[in-house]
This record gives sequence, structure tokens and C-alpha cells, in this order.
Amino acid sequence: RKEYVDLYVNYIFNKSVQKPFEDFMQGFLRGCPARYWKMFFPEELQDFLQGYTTFDWHLLEKNVVYRQYNKIDETIRNFWTVFHKLPEEKKKMFLAFLSGSDRIAGYGPECFRFCIADPQVENPDEVCPYASTCYFILFLPR
Repeated sequence: RKEYVDLYVNYIFNKSVQKPFEDFMQGFLRGCPARYWKMFFPEELQDFLQGYTTFDWHLLEKNVVYRQYNKIDETIRNFWTVFHKLPEEKKKMFLAFLSGSDRIAGYGPECFRFCIADPQVENPDEVCPYASTCYFILFLPR
């Protein structure tokens, strides 16, 4: 029985995924040669490929660029007051709304920038906030 279990476990965890893994690795190395990623520690490579999942939300606020707004405008102050009171999961949902992902990829949270812009509509009470995920712009009506 032990031999059967050992063979079965080996098949499930090694043999059955060997060919798909080799194909994946070949494609991965073609797009990202080993000389570029071998300099990373495993944790750094994971953050680079998967994105950061923990955030300093106040740093995010500090890195925002404003268009047609100043950071002292009432709309902006109200936005950040409400935002910082949200639970962590809702903040990540906002990040997904803004950028299309609940993670920050690339160089890390300290380099992530987004913009809050006034859509300058005639009746702002009739317009919901919306985002341009490609450009990381939150259009926030007054």
C-alpha cells in the first residue's frame, strides 16, 4: 500500500504536470530570460509577477495627482475621509475599480500614481464616479 501511495503521489504532483510545466517554463523563459530574473529573491519575483497585496493607503493618497482639483477641495477631503474609513476589502475593491486589479504591480506601492479628475459635467449630482483603468484616472464629480 505504501508503495502504491508513493507512486500515486509522485504521479499527481510530478509526472502529470511535468509536460505542461516544461511548456510553461519554455514560454516563460522566451519572454523573460533567466538572466533577468535570477537576480531576484523568490519573494521579490513573486511581488513583481503577482503584484503587491499589502498597501500603505496613506502613501497612495500622498501619490495622487489632481486635475481641476486641489487636495484641499471639499470633495477631495470628503473622498479621503470616507476612503480611509473603509474596511481593507473595500479599499482593494476601489483599487480594482480604478486600475482593473486589486494589486499594484511593477515597482511597488511607492511608485504607484493615479489621478483624480473633475469630469466637469453640468449637473454633478446626476453623474456617478467612473474610472479610466488604462490611465489610472478616477473621475470624481464635485
